[in-house]
Order: sequence, then C-alpha cells, then structure tokens
Amino acid sequence: MFRREFYLLTFALTFLALLVLTIGCQGGTPFAAPQTARAEAKGIGVDLTVYNQNMALVKDKRVLALKAGVNEVRFADVAAQIDPTSVQFTSLTDPNGTRVIEQNYAYDIVGSKKILERYLDQTITLITEDGTKYTGKLLSGADDIILQSDDGQVTTVKLARVRDLKFPNLPGGLITKPTLIWLINAGKDGNHETQVTYTTNGINWKANYVVVVNATDTAMNLNGWVTIDNQSGATYEDANLKLVAGDVRRVTPVPAARDGYAAAPTAAAKAETQFTQQDMFEYKLYSLQRTTTIRNRETKQIEFTTANNVGITKLFVYDGARNYRFYGYLNSDANYGKTSDTKVAVMFEFKNSEANKMGMPLPKGTIRVYKADADGSNQFIGEDNIDHTPKDETLRLNIGNAFDVVGERKQTNFTKIGDRAIEETYQITLRNHKKETVEVRAVERLYRWSNWEIRQTNQEYTKTDSQTIEYRVNVPANGEKIVTYTVRYTW
Repeated sequence: MFRREFYLLTFALTFLALLVLTIGCQGGTPFAAPQTARAEAKGIGVDLTVYNQNMALVKDKRVLALKAGVNEVRFADVAAQIDPTSVQFTSLTDPNGTRVIEQNYAYDIVGSKKILERYLDQTITLITEDGTKYTGKLLSGADDIILQSDDGQVTTVKLARVRDLKFPNLPGGLITKPTLIWLINAGKDGNHETQVTYTTNGINWKANYVVVVNATDTAMNLNGWVTIDNQSGATYEDANLKLVAGDVRRVTPVPAARDGYAAAPTAAAKAETQFTQQDMFEYKLYSLQRTTTIRNRETKQIEFTTANNVGITKLFVYDGARNYRFYGYLNSDANYGKTSDTKVAVMFEFKNSEANKMGMPLPKGTIRVYKADADGSNQFIGEDNIDHTPKDETLRLNIGNAFDVVGERKQTNFTKIGDRAIEETYQITLRNHKKETVEVRAVERLYRWSNWEIRQTNQEYTKTDSQTIEYRVNVPANGEKIVTYTVRYTW
C-alpha cells in the first residue's frame, strides 16, 4: 500500500511540474519568459519636400498600437533608396516616454532568383511554358535551373522557359517591400500618433518652361511647369508637396536625374496659382496648395506659374572665336585663334521684372520656345537651360543659329614688336540675306594677354569685361558690313 501511494504522489508531482512548465512557456503566468509585442504602422499622412538635387525629405505620419515596454514595429512602404542613417522617429503622443532602442533596414526583396538561392539542395517543383512539370532537388538556379530527381537524373531548364515555380514556403529573411524594423520602448499602452522623417535619393524635380513668341518676336507668353520624377521606390499618397529651389550642399554624391518634358500650350490661358512661394534660409520654397499623389516610377507635371505678353528682344550674336579664352598666361602663337565659326546665334533677352509682367523667382530648368506658323500651329524653334534666377535679373536664351545671317572672321596681320609686344589685326565680315536690316552683335575675345589696347578700329565697340569687346553692327538687307580692328598686347 505504501509503495502504491508513493508512486501516485510521484506521478502527481511530476504532472504538476510539467503543467507549470507548459503554462510558463506559453506566457500565461508570471513564469513566462518576456516576449516582444509586435505592432504594424498604419499611415495617416505624408509631407514630401523635394529638392532639385535628386533627393527628398519624407515626413511619414502613422498610428502605432503599442504596449508598454519593448515592441517590435515593422514600418513598411518606405523608399527603396532611403538613407537609413537619416531616419528620425518621434511619438507625437508620448515624445518623452517613447524611444527607438534598435533599428534595422530590411531591403532583401523577395524574387525568383533570391528564393532559388535559398532553396539550393532542397526539393522544388516547376512548370515550363509547354506545361511540363519537373520536381527534384535544386542544384543550381543562377542562370539555368538544374534539378536532380530521386533516381539521380539531372535536368536543366532555361529560366526563360519557366512559367511557374512552386516552393514549400517563403524562406526566412526575405520580404516583399523595403521595411524599417524597430525595437521601440514605449512608456504606455495605446495608439501612438508617430512621425518618421528620413531622406531618400531617387526623386527629383525641375522646372520646365514653355514659351510661345508672337509673330514679330517682340513678346511672349510663358507657362512654368514643375516636373517631378519619382524613382525612389515608394509611392506617396495624398502628400503635402513642397519644392526647394537652390543649391543645397550635400557631402555624398547622388545619381543624375532624368529630364522631363512639358507639352506646348495651345493657348496662353491664365491659371489659378497652385503654388505659393516663400524664402527659406538662402533658398526658395514652393508649396502646393492641395495634396497630390506621387507614384513610384512616375513623372508628374504641375503648372506653377504663367505670364502673358512679356516683352522680349531678339538678338543676333556672332561669336566667331567662342572656343578661345585667356587662360592666365601669355600666348604668342600666331596661329592661335585663327580658326573661326561662321554661325550667328539667335537669342531672346528679357527682364524678369514686375514691370515686364513677370518678377517671380524662376527655378532652374529648361525653357522650350514655340512660334505659330502660317497655319496658326505652334512649332518648336529651340530651347535653352536657365539657372536659378531671382526677380529683376535679365535672362538671355540661346535658341539656335540663324539661317540667313552669317559671319566670317580672319586674321589679316600678326606682328611681334620686339620682345615685349604683339600686334594683330582681325577682319569680321557680317552678311545679311534677309529682306530687312538686322543688328548683329559681334563678340571678340582678346585671349593672348591681360594687358591689351585697341590701336585701330573702324567701328565703335563696348568693353563687356576685361578680355571681351562687343560691336553692334546694323547690317543692311541683302548686304554686308565689315569690321576691322588692331589690338596690341604688351608685357
């Protein structure tokens, strides 16, 4: 009897110990080991500030249901080109009691090749385009898929022929989208409104301007478009969009951004202002007055400015020695500068002022110029790039080369005067095949030495800088004008 009671007592104690251990392992009693609560972020809004240097600042607001203590939070749908070192997390609900104690950026995105790498030496099934089914141990999946069946037979299948791949499950460590994974220590339970701020590459903006000039080339209508190119790897739904114009210094290089194009307007219609502009530090900040969605791998255009009947001046500029410069040292080579160009550039010049019906800061970008033909249809006539341009500055656009106006430049004399001087003479011939008189601005670059003097000339000139002079010559219809000058360099 005693032995039987002893066995029953031993069995009861053992069963009780196992029960306590089981309950403890399940976390149902104070014996449980501490576990990390998991929370998913739910989006409630995003602010997007795009710089014209292929980067953006993202402020993503989401709600997190956190438990007091340590939580594992998976913050998905971030930009694939995020800079993880720039991430800032803030609990707007409890900023002092909530902090990130550890952060990981998971970017090993799931794909067929990545899964194949994880399933080497394991059994998979595939179906080819013709419906053939293969099952076997995966020996290689780098280029072609190599399988070994149970009987040892090896089969090679071109990856391009595979219609369907079947795996037992998704290997650990692979994710379907870039994700920030945090350990967050929260001071209290409940929903936390949070904001995550980070910078990302791969998103850029630039201004594109469309100009239509009038029949006499004396005025233009201008439409300015913001072109945003998003290759960052994320979509920004209903974003509060801001654009920064200016040369913001960065210490890390960024890839070049793609250009965008705007269509020519059929009419110069006055649009409501969609952007407001303000000064921010030494830059210009443009804020869109509504939300917009910027999708990944999308180029979006938004009109941001218009100006009608802006006064312009049409210029013909002959710069026959445009490829030569003064490089800071004496050049006594008689042949230097003799090769010349015959093309005469056509330019439009205008002042970015309120008096000229403009007067707004113009972000850098491309200006494309159109003009109506005899049928009233706008035709593309040229384009040029502009830099960031404040109000009240003068802009000059190089549109192309004139067809009916040409120039010719040749050296007619070169003389060394002792050991301390050079004297040379140039002749510039300007020919006009149009039916009306045109003014041509002939630019001459004095590139041999910094100390020079014009000894003789048959036309008045203007000194535009320390090494350049400019002649303004009226060339008659179907006629020509010749400019000559002699310059002496001394040292």
